[in-house]
Amino acid sequence: MLKWIVLAIVLIIVLLAAIVLIRACMMKPTEALNATIEKGDPKRSRQYGERLSRMIQCETVSSRFEDDKTKFYDFHKVLEELFPNIHKNCEKHVFNGSLLFKWSGKGKGDPILLMSHQDVVEANGTWEHPPFSGEIVGENIWGRGTVDTKGSLFCLLTAVEELLKEGYKPQCDVYLASSCTEEFSGEGAPLTVKYLKEKGVKLGLLIDEGGMIMSEPIPGVKGTYAMVGVLEKGYGDVKFTAKGTGGHASAPGKNSPWARLAAFINDVEKHHPFRVEFSQTVLEMFRRLTPNMSFGMKVIFANLWLFKPVLKKVMPMISPAGAAMLQTTIAFTTGKGSEGLNVLPQEAYVTANLRFIPHQPTDESIALISEKAKAYNLETSVIYKDYPCPVVNYKGEQFAKVEQTIHELFPGIGVSPYIMTGGTDAKYYKDICADCIRFAPLSITKQQYESIHGLNENISMNVLPKGVDFYKAIIQKS
Repeated sequence: MLKWIVLAIVLIIVLLAAIVLIRACMMKPTEALNATIEKGDPKRSRQYGERLSRMIQCETVSSRFEDDKTKFYDFHKVLEELFPNIHKNCEKHVFNGSLLFKWSGKGKGDPILLMSHQDVVEANGTWEHPPFSGEIVGENIWGRGTVDTKGSLFCLLTAVEELLKEGYKPQCDVYLASSCTEEFSGEGAPLTVKYLKEKGVKLGLLIDEGGMIMSEPIPGVKGTYAMVGVLEKGYGDVKFTAKGTGGHASAPGKNSPWARLAAFINDVEKHHPFRVEFSQTVLEMFRRLTPNMSFGMKVIFANLWLFKPVLKKVMPMISPAGAAMLQTTIAFTTGKGSEGLNVLPQEAYVTANLRFIPHQPTDESIALISEKAKAYNLETSVIYKDYPCPVVNYKGEQFAKVEQTIHELFPGIGVSPYIMTGGTDAKYYKDICADCIRFAPLSITKQQYESIHGLNENISMNVLPKGVDFYKAIIQKS
C-alpha cells in the first residue's frame, strides 16, 4: 500500500511540474520585448528642450515651513512668456501660488483635467551639472524637476498652447492644474478641488503624474512598458509613545521606554500584522508582464494559482516595491527620547509612516498596529491619516482611451496598470473624479528614474514631442 501511495505522490508531482512548465512555455513574448521608441523630430525636440530649460532654471523648491510664495509667482511670469495663448484664452485662477486654467469647450461631454506640479524637492549633494542650470548637454536637459514633474507640465501646457494656436476648440471643458505644494501634500490641490466643487465640476477624466515609460520596469521583465497608475494607497503618520520613570543612565533598569520601542519595531519588521493579497489590479499587471519575464520568473508568474501562497511570503525579500503593492506598509521614520546623553527618558517616542492598501484600509490598519503596540505598553496617536483612492477600472472607457493613445504614439510597447506606492496630488480629486489616472507620457532610463529626488536628475529632449502629442490626442478624443 505504501508503495502505491508513494507512486501516486510522484505521479502528482510530475503532472504538476508538466502543467507548470507547459503553461510557462505557452506564454510567448510580446511585441514589447523588442519595441523601440522613435526619437522626436530634432528641430522640434531642440525647441522644446530650450523652453523646458527655462522652466528648470526657476528654483521652485517647496517647503511646509516656508509661507513666502514669491518664487512661484516668478515662475508664473516665465509661464506667461512661454505660453501666451493659454494666458490670453483660458480662465486663470491662482490659489496661493497654485495654478488652475480653464479652457472652455463646446459643452459636449464631461470635462477633463490634466495636471503636473510645479514645485520640486531640494537638490543637495554634488551634481554633474548645477541642479537649477537647465543645462543642455547633448540631447539631455539637466536639473531638478526635469522628470518630477516640470517635464510633463511642459508637455501638457505646450499641447494646449499649440492647439489654441491652431484654432482648435475642444468638445468638453479642459482644465490644467499645477500645485506648488505637492511635494509635502500641502494646500494647493485641496484649494483647487474646493474651488471646482463650489463650481459643481465633475470630471470625466484626470491625468496626473505617476508611471512612465521604461525598459525593464521590474527586474526580470524584459521589454518596454508604459506603467499606468490606477490606484494610490492611503497615507498616515502615527506616533508610538513609551513612558517610564526616567533616571540616571549609570544605573539603568529593565524594560525602559527605548527598550520597549526597539522591541516593538523589531517585532513589526519581522511579523507585521497586515494582510497580503493579490488584488485584481496586481494580477492584471503580472498577466501583462509575464510573457516577457525570464524563464524562471515566467514559471512562477504563469502559475500563480500554485505559487501565490509562496509569493506572499517571499515577495518582501524579492522586491520591497512589489511587496508594497500587496499590503499596507509601515516604515519607522523619526524618534526622540531624553535631552541628556546620560539621562534615561521618562518618555520616548517613534513615528511611523503607513501606506494603506484598499483591502485593509486606513482605520483597520491603524487598529491592527495599535493592538500590537499595546503588547509593549505603548500609546498610539494618529498624527495624520487619509484613505486609499478608488481603483480605476483597467477595463473601463477612460483607461482604454489612455491605453489606445499610448499604442498609437508608441507602437509595440506594452501597457500595464499598476498600484502607485507613492503619493500624488490626484488623491485630493477622488470626490469629483472616478477615473484619476496617474501616468506621464515620457520615456525615461533607469538612471533618470533613480534620479527622482536624488542626484543628477535629467531627461532627454527627444521624448518631449511624443509627450506633447499624447496630451493633444487625449484632448481631441475627449
